[in-house]
Amino acid sequence: MKILIRLLSLMTFVYAVAGCAGSTVGIETPDGKIVITALTDNSVRVQMAGTLAVPELEELVYTSKVKAPALEVEDSEDAVTISLKGIKVKYSKSANALAFFDAEDRLILQESSRSIMESQISGVPCYDVTETFESPEDEFIYGTGQFQDGHLNIKGLTRRLTQVNTQIAIPMILSSKGYAVLWNNYGLTNFNPAGNCVELRPVEVAAEGHLVNATGTLGNRREMRFDSCFEETFVIPEGGKYSILLDMGQAMSRKQYLAIDGKPVFDITNTWLPPTTSTIIELSAGEHKLEARGVRGDKPKVYWELVKDSTTFHSPVATRLDYTVFAGSADECIAAYRKLTGEVPEMPEWMFGYIHCRERYHSSEDILENAAGFKERDIPLDVIVQDWQWWGKYGWNALRFDEDHYPDPKALTDELHKDNVHLMLSVWSKVAQDSEVGKALKENGFYIDGTDWVDFFNPAAAEFYCRNFVDSLGRYGIDSWWFDATEPENDDLVGRRIGPEGLPGEFYRNVYPLKVNSTMYEGLKSIKADEEPSILTRSAFSGIQRYGVVTWSGDVGNDLNTLKRQIAGGLGLMASGLPWWTFDAGGFFRPGNQYTNGEYQERMIRWIQVGCFLPFMRVHGYMSNTEPWRYSDETQRLFAKAIKLRKSLQPYIIECSKKVSNEGYTIMRPLVFDFACDQEALAQESEYMFGPKYLVCPVLETGVSSWRIYLPKNENGWEDFHTGEHFDGGRYIDYNVSIENIPVFVRK
Repeated sequence: MKILIRLLSLMTFVYAVAGCAGSTVGIETPDGKIVITALTDNSVRVQMAGTLAVPELEELVYTSKVKAPALEVEDSEDAVTISLKGIKVKYSKSANALAFFDAEDRLILQESSRSIMESQISGVPCYDVTETFESPEDEFIYGTGQFQDGHLNIKGLTRRLTQVNTQIAIPMILSSKGYAVLWNNYGLTNFNPAGNCVELRPVEVAAEGHLVNATGTLGNRREMRFDSCFEETFVIPEGGKYSILLDMGQAMSRKQYLAIDGKPVFDITNTWLPPTTSTIIELSAGEHKLEARGVRGDKPKVYWELVKDSTTFHSPVATRLDYTVFAGSADECIAAYRKLTGEVPEMPEWMFGYIHCRERYHSSEDILENAAGFKERDIPLDVIVQDWQWWGKYGWNALRFDEDHYPDPKALTDELHKDNVHLMLSVWSKVAQDSEVGKALKENGFYIDGTDWVDFFNPAAAEFYCRNFVDSLGRYGIDSWWFDATEPENDDLVGRRIGPEGLPGEFYRNVYPLKVNSTMYEGLKSIKADEEPSILTRSAFSGIQRYGVVTWSGDVGNDLNTLKRQIAGGLGLMASGLPWWTFDAGGFFRPGNQYTNGEYQERMIRWIQVGCFLPFMRVHGYMSNTEPWRYSDETQRLFAKAIKLRKSLQPYIIECSKKVSNEGYTIMRPLVFDFACDQEALAQESEYMFGPKYLVCPVLETGVSSWRIYLPKNENGWEDFHTGEHFDGGRYIDYNVSIENIPVFVRK
């Protein structure tokens, strides 16, 4: 039964849906019906659907049972106003637009336009949806997950949200204006899409190949790569700030180089890079020359758009237009998001110590010998990690230890536990089809067609994999689990059918990590119902925090520009609602002479010093023995000093972690969380708060003796963490630095 209330405005009426306790309101507009649902006192969900028979997708994000508050609806000649305690929504009949206000009746977000167009993917009906909001000139916007473009403030920036190694796509933004938006779409999302595109043409040059180390789902390998060059021109109609997105044209890229008029815009090389990267630059009106460099098989395109005072979400595969608006401070928005999508379970306290990892240990004996090395040198060690290949002769991720090298996994964990060291094991959602488990998966049709990835969208496949995982590995007393490559690697759902209904993978393109980790979380709870699982994973999606997962930034390089990009990426992830993050301190890909290379070791120490002030501190490296004693005496001293500093911070971090679980708190905090009214603080790309006390200021260049730091406005000023010296806030300082420490300040 529906109760309809006629309004004076042509084509507009309001109705309340019986049985929803007054929490849902529908507004008929010239474009179709907008449904607004109260979720919490400071959040509402906005939806618009069409008439197509689209698939009914599983609800994966909003899982918490939260009683929706009642709405107050006011109908006038000009507007429909919907009020809650902490947010107000006003629909203008003349403008056909929504506006959102906070508890103080301040305008925080204004709709500019919306679009819902009929479309299809692989013959299945869907919608192509777009939503645009106004963005004031002085607004700062953060979020959309972890990206490698180095931008923390993403106002006006174009991004393509897909899941790949080193990139985590979370369709949520947080604004300095006192709101957050969660875009409710599981597929590809274009953030501030650029409407202009130029495809670069290949240029014939002498191809010179070079060997590189690479990792992949088949293990370590050496591969020959050939550079390719591309050129084109394009015409800018008017001068101004332009958002530029470079798409290298493959599922992953290896080199991102673009020059405009001979001036480099992007210049990044790594074994694994996302297919796209973006930035904002000034361009004058007229013709400009583009030059790109990549590897064989690249087909680069450049997308460009004049930066406007607007924010746009666009998804080409959707079942409806759907988003949620949160009002309040950054902490209030994130707390409401977690209330709706799942609170963060408490993490075992030992995870907040030092996590030591390398690629890789080769046997139980190898693990025990190196764990003993920490004890002998009085260096704290909380977790030691066994990376891939422990399955040996049984095939990729066969869920079985190769007993030639790991004869008794239970004895291994028991021995580590005697010294309060915990074991983390790398497990994949990819299984060799010729392994014992793989043959059964194949026989039952449990793989995603054309891949070795388990189809976790098929409940039977997920249950089968999880049962085999628990039965095979659950008896060894392993403390923590590393679910690697959960994107899945290479964006592998595109063009494939998934789940029991065989839907196109594009509908669920970005949520594979959510399905994998939810399945494994429940499986781990079945082993130890009274303990929260400890999980590290490489990809994520909205809501994954309810499974207690830690994400990290993937297989990155080791230079300090890369470190800078990781910090911006991690802070972007925190602004997207996730609480737990880290990186491979020292960089995953390292120089072959790392043990004697002094310049590299200086960089490594800077990574490790930042790692002390992350939610989790973890060192890792490709084909590396990463223990402190492998390096020079001075580097070993600094390495050990950093680990001991982490140990001294552990009680503080544990205290903060309880606020994460109980209050929806965020420990690694972009400065918008604490200094939303300080415009200079909002512009900082690398400084951040670590809990309520510490301002962390990473050193991002080698060989420097002074570092420029902004101290945010704070009435009682700041105290140097290392010396106790007092500094007033609201100003820049030139701080004397040495290799001993990075600058850290205590908020007074």
